[in-house]
Amino acid sequence: MIQKNGRPLVVEMIRADVREAARRDAKRRIRPRVYDPDAIPPDAFIIHQASTWMEMERERQTPRMLFGEFWLEGELCILFADTNMGKSLLAVQLGDSITRGKAITPFKMDAEPSPVLYIDFELTGKQFEQRYTDGSITHTFHENFYRGEFDQMTGLPQDFKTFDEFITHALSRAIKRTDARVLIIDNITCLRNGTERSSQALSLMKQLKLLKTRHGLSILVLAHTPKRNPSLPITRNDLQGSKMLINFADSAFAMAESQTLPGYRYFKQVKQRSTAEMYGSHNVCLGRLERQNGFLQFVFSHTDNEVKHLRRYSQIERQRRAADVLALHKQDLSQRQIAGRLEMSLSAVNRVLGGGGGIKWFGILQQRYSR
Repeated sequence: MIQKNGRPLVVEMIRADVREAARRDAKRRIRPRVYDPDAIPPDAFIIHQASTWMEMERERQTPRMLFGEFWLEGELCILFADTNMGKSLLAVQLGDSITRGKAITPFKMDAEPSPVLYIDFELTGKQFEQRYTDGSITHTFHENFYRGEFDQMTGLPQDFKTFDEFITHALSRAIKRTDARVLIIDNITCLRNGTERSSQALSLMKQLKLLKTRHGLSILVLAHTPKRNPSLPITRNDLQGSKMLINFADSAFAMAESQTLPGYRYFKQVKQRSTAEMYGSHNVCLGRLERQNGFLQFVFSHTDNEVKHLRRYSQIERQRRAADVLALHKQDLSQRQIAGRLEMSLSAVNRVLGGGGGIKWFGILQQRYSR
């Protein structure tokens, strides 16, 4: 039999059956799933009475120090500073110290010697060798100090959806190969892109915490600060990128240049969970770089109040800097361009331009640090 549309009835019946099957299939796909709480895998959460937790943890060993109160065993720690402050030098010094089980004076280290994996995104192998060679003297590292360098020729294998996923897998393999108990990453901006976004930062910290838990690691991650005003104390807000980075870290400390003692850096705790604050703003630790038997390292001397090592502007300099900012502003330079030209922080330029011709803001600084 032929229908009015010219197609045989059997064809129309088949088409109707196909449409009905497609409708039922679509309905099944959009049907909301009802989750049964009792069906959640029992290992999704580990639940005990609070008193039971207290009893279990009382029997566990208290985290031991790797670098005094700055960094403890089992922590994911962030060290941040401006460029050319010596972050990498301190990181290598810490790795050398931990592999030998020898503390960096005057900081305590009661942890056992451990293999260290240092992932270097900054230097080439030759640059690393030159840094720790002085004439005919070359520093000899411990056999348990491993340095990893990213192979720039490596592409994304087909088994991985993203490059981040591949890097995390590669780190896990490297940890297993070296039996490392300490992982140092230099630096975080090379490990991931987009740490300024909260979602990217959260993903990054989750991956690092997963590595820490899976392999029983202590992790130190190096990070930068954007250009900052050296007349202000360094804080956790100076860490470049999203605050999510430091929120998920167990501890963090910063390094800044002393503005009153040439060649010195000061070190300051900005976050700690497992220990008391020892090196806060009123007791920062001072140190300077020295080369000893081919090894470039920090030698720490004393502690001091941070405010004594901040930049202080004279009245003439305050007025000159304010005038320079205003002059460049009149040339239609953006605030970012002005900050780069005058080597000031962007927020400092913003405050100058919003502070009554610049003098008001510098007056506030003078009052704050002349006490």
